[in-house]
Amino acid sequence: FTIVSISLSLVAVFIPLFFMAGPIGLLFREFAVVVTLSILVSAVVSLTIVPMLCSRFLKEQHGESKSYPLTKGFDRIFTWSLNTYTHYLDLALINRKKVLWGTIATFILTIALFAFSPKGFFPEEDIGQLRITVEAAQDTSFKTMLELQDRAAVIVDEDPNVATSISILGGGMSSGRNTGRFFVILKPKSERQKMSKVMEGLRTKFKEIPGIQIYMSPVQNLQLGGRSSKSRYQYTLQSVGFEGVNEWAEKMLEKMRSDPIFRDVTSDSQLKGLNVKIDIDREKAASAGVSIADIRTALYSSFGERQVSTIYTPVNTYRVILETAENDRQFETDLNKVYVRGRSTNTLIPLSSLATFTRTVGPTSVNHQGQIPAVTISFNLAPEVFLGNATKAIDKFAEEIKLPPSIITSYGGDAAVFKSNQSGQIILLLGALGVIYVLLGVLYESYIHPLTILAGLPSAAIGAILALRIFGFELTIVASIGILLLIGIVKKNAILMIDFALDAQRNRGLSPEKAIREACILRFRPIMMTTIAALMGALPIALGLGAGAELRQPLGISVAGGLIFSQFVTLIITPVIYLYLDKYAGNGPMQIPQSVLEGS
Repeated sequence: FTIVSISLSLVAVFIPLFFMAGPIGLLFREFAVVVTLSILVSAVVSLTIVPMLCSRFLKEQHGESKSYPLTKGFDRIFTWSLNTYTHYLDLALINRKKVLWGTIATFILTIALFAFSPKGFFPEEDIGQLRITVEAAQDTSFKTMLELQDRAAVIVDEDPNVATSISILGGGMSSGRNTGRFFVILKPKSERQKMSKVMEGLRTKFKEIPGIQIYMSPVQNLQLGGRSSKSRYQYTLQSVGFEGVNEWAEKMLEKMRSDPIFRDVTSDSQLKGLNVKIDIDREKAASAGVSIADIRTALYSSFGERQVSTIYTPVNTYRVILETAENDRQFETDLNKVYVRGRSTNTLIPLSSLATFTRTVGPTSVNHQGQIPAVTISFNLAPEVFLGNATKAIDKFAEEIKLPPSIITSYGGDAAVFKSNQSGQIILLLGALGVIYVLLGVLYESYIHPLTILAGLPSAAIGAILALRIFGFELTIVASIGILLLIGIVKKNAILMIDFALDAQRNRGLSPEKAIREACILRFRPIMMTTIAALMGALPIALGLGAGAELRQPLGISVAGGLIFSQFVTLIITPVIYLYLDKYAGNGPMQIPQSVLEGS
């Protein structure tokens, strides 16, 4: 029965994962299926194959068995541990009120740690790949941008941490020519610095190039949604009026840039490009026999890189591009050199005689999201800064600048999923606890004893969150899954003890005090064995070994920390809680008289 109850309650932990919505649910659904099937198969093996193997390989002992130095040493350690535990168990049973207050304190401490611990989405991985965006002023010409990009490429290639790099000019996150990109592959981890130090070093070197802004983002194996941007996280402002959204976006940018927790703060707004406004005198154009289409064709042929022909050779194809000379398309005065043919006189007429030219500053592109004008602010985080702190700071900035209700704000990509998942973590944990309570209540035919089993779980959460803070990790989605695993692992301690104590009370007539004390002492060995086995399984993950270890490490640390802390606490708390709640548990399952069953 103990094996069945432990296995089913472990499976119950993962039931809420099957109903979790959104990309997180899709991500962890396969994980839940694999773990659930593994637990069920393990339970079947424990109830069938293991007894068969024991009957074949365990031999009957006659007299004292042969001992080895290793087993003698282990027995001495175990005997000392058992005697020490028995001593403190007796003290706890004598001082029940103090232990009860300690249990209440663990509940309060768990809530406080969960509320005030820094929250995050997924840990930042170091897969040895880096994306760099180089941005110059919006009125930068292609030739100048090419020179700046080449200077930046020299810095990237000469960095001792870089293995190879690819340089791309134009395209990508900007439709203008003032943007360049690098895709950088770093050397193996053993031959270079950490990703954060590599980025800080490159950022310092790029400051030697005046006139450019650098935005760096490590390439991640897992990135959920979001439009392509220069930095990892996005915050979008939308409004029906395009001018208003730009004004408020600039105010938000100023706030974020002044806060040291943000890095590489920028937006996709391109409002400061140099434009030339051509005001055509339609009466003069009509009298000269020049149409608007003629003017548009002349301008496009001069400055639009019109393809006028294609030259085919046996080995290649060459496209012929029509445009003015490089020196004749730098300033708005070069428009004076453009001529159009007037149909009235069949002569070339200078465009300057039909129109006036005015230099202006205006947008080079207008971005939309859901057909509404939008400005997306993208940002990275400073080292040792967590996404939860960043989102709180952004919400605070929105209040400080008094963002009007007409401006619609939303997070994008990883930040959006993180915000939507904040309440989901709590619902997931509470759902798991609810399912476990119902299942244990059915198995033990009691409303009270499942509470005894669940009473030790807050200590596991304390150990997990403290371990994460000690090692500098935030409470991410992966860490929350680790805490979910802890719920299933830690409660088996209480199940092992309470199952034995209930049997001793109901079948042997022992008092609750004697039953739970005997259960704790006799079940101490299997409790320690299963906990150490689980701890050894979590250690490789906690140590961060192997490729992509940054993503899995919080799970291992939360499981290992929770197991170590809860192991000492639950062995003391559970017996005391059992004695306090047993008085409300009644006399166990209702026994139906045989005469009633036989109908007599």
